[in-house]
Amino acid sequence: MSTPARAYFYGPKIDTKIEDALGRDWQGPTVQVDFNNPERFDVNYIGEDGREHMVAMVHRTVLGSMERFLASLLEHYGGALPLWLSPVQVKIIPVADRHIDYAYKVATELKNRTIRAEVDDHSERMNLKIRQAQLEKIPYMLIVGDKEVNDNTVSIRCRSGEQMPVQPLDDFLKTIRADIANKV
Repeated sequence: MSTPARAYFYGPKIDTKIEDALGRDWQGPTVQVDFNNPERFDVNYIGEDGREHMVAMVHRTVLGSMERFLASLLEHYGGALPLWLSPVQVKIIPVADRHIDYAYKVATELKNRTIRAEVDDHSERMNLKIRQAQLEKIPYMLIVGDKEVNDNTVSIRCRSGEQMPVQPLDDFLKTIRADIANKV
């Protein structure tokens, strides 16, 4: 059985268009008046005259569809989301299997301070792990080897390829927490 065709009537509508990196327009936030749903759902109010009146319903979306918003956000940042928004903020990369326990200890310290961290414990070469983390647009990679285990430090590499000085884990924690709090 076919459903009868129905035209929904939305009154005045204001919408914004967001231009992507390719110059295409996408619908963003909207505000519109709906004259159909109040009648359909029998939404009324009693006016000052004591009679029932149909309401005018206003629809709004702050972001447009969530999918379009996220796609625009990812495209804007080229997949390299800011540190505070990145799903994985730190990838810990052990140089060899003997450094895996320390890598997990570092990950636990980060997670205990609400920093999103993962350990790459695959049996791949370290350079391949770093390359993969860069492709995944992870903001920070912490490389841990014998020296870092012995000194309770981390070797820090940024997704840009910049190498930061080796530092105690506590110093890195202070820096990254401040960067997240300040939306750096």
